[in-house]
Amino acid sequence: MKIKYATICEKGKRTNNEDKVKVIDMQDKNRWTAIVCDGLGGHSLGDVASEIAINTISKYWVRNINVTDSKEKVVKACEEVSVSIDIKSSDLNHCEMGTTMAMISIENDIATIAHIGDSRCYLIRKGHCNNGGNLINSEKDNIVYQTEDHHRPNCDILSRCFFSYKPEAAVPDVVQFKVKPDDRILVCTDGLYNSVWPHVIIGRMMDDKSAETILDTFAFLCEKFSNDNYSGIMAIVEEV
Repeated sequence: MKIKYATICEKGKRTNNEDKVKVIDMQDKNRWTAIVCDGLGGHSLGDVASEIAINTISKYWVRNINVTDSKEKVVKACEEVSVSIDIKSSDLNHCEMGTTMAMISIENDIATIAHIGDSRCYLIRKGHCNNGGNLINSEKDNIVYQTEDHHRPNCDILSRCFFSYKPEAAVPDVVQFKVKPDDRILVCTDGLYNSVWPHVIIGRMMDDKSAETILDTFAFLCEKFSNDNYSGIMAIVEEV
């Protein structure tokens, strides 16, 4: 397995950054995982919630490195996140906090996407389109993974997210597929994809450039147009 990747996580025009990103790079063990969390604005301590979520999932994934990736594995990790957020909320006088999450875990040649809320995962595969599971075909040769929260414009209430004392809202959608050489993957928060035209995201991901260069283009556009935190992990699969 050989995956080249780059990350950004910026506060943009906001006073603080409630986004978190993390890559678990264990390619020597044929595993690679990218996670993005976006703390919910309008509530206290979104940055705390996103940090709890990303750290809890990361620790669970490393602790269970010998367990094959599956929906059950994702669900158990998410259950641990809900418990951890509830404990922290109780420690802080029952403060309400929440976060979204999107992740992709690649084990050998199998990718597992998990998704809660309105962060997003893109897969660009030249000359191929996969309509399996909850993957949505938005343009020829590309896939966008999203839930119903993306189809409710100008709505400030997410149907799914990690949130204090609401484990029923933290049920992930999960889909698996085989990755191929030259697959391009972008996991990002809404601050990024709301600031860059969809055809620009797709077009730049298809460029014959490094992950760093592609992500730098998105960061440049977000710096100009985003009013939110913006974060993303861009990856290119070179060998499987």
